[in-house]
Amino acid sequence: MSPLMTRRDFVWTTAALAAGAAATRAGNPPPEPSTTEPPADSAQAAIGEEWRNRHPEMRYRQLGRTGFMISEIVCGGDPIAPDNNRHVEMALDLGLNYLDTAPDYGGGKSEEGYAAVIQGAKRDRVFVNTKISRFAPTRFDTYQAIFASLNRDEQAAILREANEDIAQRQVTVPNYFGSYFTGQMRQVEMAAISNAVERHYPKRIDRTAVYVETIAKSLEGSLRRLQTDHVDLMMCPHWASSPDEVRIPEIREAFEKLRQQGKVRYLGVSAHNDPAHVLRAAMETGVYSAAMVAYNIMNHDYVAPAIEEAHRRNFGVIAMKTAQAVFNPDRSTTPVPERAALLHQLVPGDLNLHQKAYKWALSNPHLSAAISNMVDEKQMKDNLAVVRITA
Repeated sequence: MSPLMTRRDFVWTTAALAAGAAATRAGNPPPEPSTTEPPADSAQAAIGEEWRNRHPEMRYRQLGRTGFMISEIVCGGDPIAPDNNRHVEMALDLGLNYLDTAPDYGGGKSEEGYAAVIQGAKRDRVFVNTKISRFAPTRFDTYQAIFASLNRDEQAAILREANEDIAQRQVTVPNYFGSYFTGQMRQVEMAAISNAVERHYPKRIDRTAVYVETIAKSLEGSLRRLQTDHVDLMMCPHWASSPDEVRIPEIREAFEKLRQQGKVRYLGVSAHNDPAHVLRAAMETGVYSAAMVAYNIMNHDYVAPAIEEAHRRNFGVIAMKTAQAVFNPDRSTTPVPERAALLHQLVPGDLNLHQKAYKWALSNPHLSAAISNMVDEKQMKDNLAVVRITA
């Protein structure tokens, strides 16, 4: 029997998924907090403070069990490039000490842009984080092919299971979902379908090739572009959309190999989608040490309990999409009026919306930092002013 879905339209399953997703859009309660105790693991061990580029006028917090004392605002890598990195040098002079990047940012240009900033002795001034950008797409492409080979009844069963999973996790409740960029819902659907296919057909893929080799190859490319021999933190997956993705055992296998080779020190994860469940799942693996998750004035009620739990477990959390939530999707400069009004109410005063968003987030003592995409010198100075002691 011909497949219900081709490789081309595998990811566009909104018609099949919309009914269940719509049921979760009506303001249901936040995900319940986990009561599971963290497993015994070397990653759980307490680590002493590790300082880099300490500046008397910058505020710092500890990134969980890594011990990294990081500036309360860290530098997002998306706008960084070889011809746009001078303001990063200036930020280091003000005490910033954590650089975030990924192979997907500018097609590798972000990592190349940071290379000039950290070369030589300057490498010891900063903590460097990169991500495994091709992990999720490689996984999705692999399970897309398997899904396309199934008969109509098997495909329908997979779609039902994916739909039920999205509804159960309440991923698409508007304030929790966030709507930060075009294609965000597609990521949720791709992850849910891939998870369902993997549960039913786990032996149909070469797991070493799909997972372990993808991670190793990605990191090698990042180290080459960064012109360094190691990163302090590796985030995998780059954009997890479900807790299943951080539970993949081959992630730990790849990480341990790379750690033993001295190429990476700690493992983290980033998540725009379903940040509360992803964060809790990462904590419960015992191998992750930190996460970067969407956290803002819209999803606070959903995510804050998980962040508080992370703090109790000495698990580092960096907030992202903190300012983006106040604006229209895809880095629009146009704010959503009711969200801007709410932020002005929560943070009175003359600061701009980005500054107020970071100030609001960092009022949560359980966070380690907030990440900011600083595109130029002015934005860098504006945003760092929020966390300078002289401010």
